[in-house]
Amino acid sequence: MTRIRHQPTAPTRAQWLASGAAIDAHRHDDHQIVYAARGVLAITTGAGSWVAPATRAIWVPAGTVHAHQAHGELELHFVGLPATDNPLGLDGPTVLSVAPLLRELILAYTRAPHDDSPERGRLRAVLLDQLRASPQQPVHLPNPTTPRLRALCDLLRADPADNRTLAVLGRQVGASDRTLSRLFKADLGMSFPQWRTQLRLHHALVLLAENTPVTAVAHQCGWSSASAFIDVFRRAFGHTPGAHRP
Repeated sequence: MTRIRHQPTAPTRAQWLASGAAIDAHRHDDHQIVYAARGVLAITTGAGSWVAPATRAIWVPAGTVHAHQAHGELELHFVGLPATDNPLGLDGPTVLSVAPLLRELILAYTRAPHDDSPERGRLRAVLLDQLRASPQQPVHLPNPTTPRLRALCDLLRADPADNRTLAVLGRQVGASDRTLSRLFKADLGMSFPQWRTQLRLHHALVLLAENTPVTAVAHQCGWSSASAFIDVFRRAFGHTPGAHRP
């Protein structure tokens, strides 16, 4: 069994990670905000994965076992908060929008983590106010728990460009499309097309962080054209893939 590190205090600091580097599974007694000012951050828990480019931060509640993965050179910023201070009222990992002001607040707050001045206290108060106002983003890719659904999702994780219908995929895993549709809703809280789109968007973020050309990303993620990919990407993240590039 993999040992899970217990780090009681969630640190507030900045840290660089090389592309492909990881921080192994661990948990804090504190809440933590994790923001990548450069590169794409992936956080994985037992419930699924969350991917965030530089326009997003991830809220990790106290006690959550999680691991980090860097895609592209990663400039990480961590903000630790006591378990008694939950400004968002969230009990599960959540992706949040990071507007320009919130970005600058996070960067400033993590530059001098040991500063206890009144000015820093006011900076923290404004940062928390901005967090409360940040829209939550539905970019979570949940993990299935039922065996047949897990087998199907593994097929698509191995090849996000796989365009086979649910009925065809179902024959490979031994379940009807009706059964699988019901399992997607009951187990993952979303439809099969929604889950597949989330998977493709997550994969697209990773490829973009690795400087893969937009047209190649569209092809490798299963979109019929670059324009179709750009349209879906813009609606999900608020900007084009080209604007996202590191």
